[in-house]
Amino acid sequence: MPTIKYTFIGPIRQAVTMANLPLKGALKDEQLQVIQEAGILIKDEEIYEIGPYWDLYPEAQSIGAEMISLKGDFVALPGLVDCHTHICFGGSRAQDYAMRNAGKSYLEIAKSGGGIWDTVTQTRKASLEKLAQLTVQRANRHLKDGITTIEVKSGYGLSVEEEIKMLRAIKLANENTLADLIPTCLAAHIPPKDFQGTNKDYLKTIADEVFPILKTEGLSNRIDAFIEETAFTSDDIQSYFQKAKEMGFDITVHADQFRPGGSKIAVDFGAISADHLEASSEKEIQFLCESNSIAVALPGASIGLGVSFTPARKLLDGGGSLAIASDWNPGSAPMGDLLMQASVLGTFEKLSNAEVLAGITYRAAAALGIKNRGTLEFGKLADIILFPTDDYQEINYQQGRLKPTIIIKNGVKV
Repeated sequence: MPTIKYTFIGPIRQAVTMANLPLKGALKDEQLQVIQEAGILIKDEEIYEIGPYWDLYPEAQSIGAEMISLKGDFVALPGLVDCHTHICFGGSRAQDYAMRNAGKSYLEIAKSGGGIWDTVTQTRKASLEKLAQLTVQRANRHLKDGITTIEVKSGYGLSVEEEIKMLRAIKLANENTLADLIPTCLAAHIPPKDFQGTNKDYLKTIADEVFPILKTEGLSNRIDAFIEETAFTSDDIQSYFQKAKEMGFDITVHADQFRPGGSKIAVDFGAISADHLEASSEKEIQFLCESNSIAVALPGASIGLGVSFTPARKLLDGGGSLAIASDWNPGSAPMGDLLMQASVLGTFEKLSNAEVLAGITYRAAAALGIKNRGTLEFGKLADIILFPTDDYQEINYQQGRLKPTIIIKNGVKV
């Protein structure tokens, strides 16, 4: 029989477990379970016990646990989850950023050779191995910041061959980083300029040729689409999403970024999440709050584009579930600093510490359909991050400047 490995971490000044909190609705800081002077006992890759350090210490010693003894003050949180990124890409869009800040419109930038198509061109030029290498580099930067689970989208290939190349690159990257990468097929990002046919023809080609490969190679179980006038319309996407549902894929939607409409599609198709929502009106907010779709705010895109934030406060007060993700991509959200973006969103939308932390832990995990992480409790994956402070409130207060200095992934110190 394989040997069981036990690890014991502590003493931890505060362990913020994020356990026993609702998936939907507003949260108050008083609802947080904060264990003072805590210890965490890990069995192999999972949390076995969490509680007062000196209560657990004798048991840890008796079973021969490896001791990770902490000196100084630390606050423990579950490993962060970034449930929306585009970190598999080639090239840079620094020129786009400069043009946008100089007053150029999205259309003007696209006509000058910039925009998403520029990234498509650069990504197509990159080999599968190069894309995997770049994705690993970005994933490792995220991991260093305490983000232990990272969703990664395709969507810069926009052809059968190139979308498959991207998803294979993401799979290869996942084998070469300690972070967990969750792949999503975003072949319905924008209509490709070089496809001969209608938008519906393109989507049918992807559904007929790409979807089966995703299943047979285990490349992704998630299908995403950008619903927007400049991308795909609600009418375009109906049969595409229907085919995805019939084949057992989870659906997620880029919704209401510039105009409302996409969130209704998300709700109608039972999407696991609706992401962006910067343009959502009261009607869209009500749709989402009455559904099981998780609203995902992407403050990095708001900062990058200089537009309003997702109406996070209204979504939470309406009873909705809110996750927060970085949207790290080469165009609208190049920063990729999840913790900073989440804390800034909290400032502008008046979110409690509990709401911000929930949005980047267990609610973000739920937006990916993952149940074994996002909280510190028995049976959950031992993804644990430790911040060098004595008060968890410092994490949001310092707006991303305070980073974790100890990362535990799958029970192992990184």
